Amino acid sequence: MQKFSQEQLMQYLYGEASPILHLAIDTAIKDDIDLQKEVKTLQRTIKQLDKLEKQSPSQKSIDVILNYAKQTQKKK
Repeated sequence: MQKFSQEQLMQYLYGEASPILHLAIDTAIKDDIDLQKEVKTLQRTIKQLDKLEKQSPSQKSIDVILNYAKQTQKKK
């Protein structure tokens, strides 16, 4: 039984896995009930995240990031 990281499983679910990784996960899913459950859980999580309303960052957050970038650039 091969163990896959959550990162690999997310790549698989988002269609970003290499062909070799995709095939390995497809093959493993057929026989591994725990892997099937993990993939289904991740699929449900993705669906829930997709339902969330996207919000822009606050102006304060943007200002903090820009100021940090300016300060970091000056140090170089």
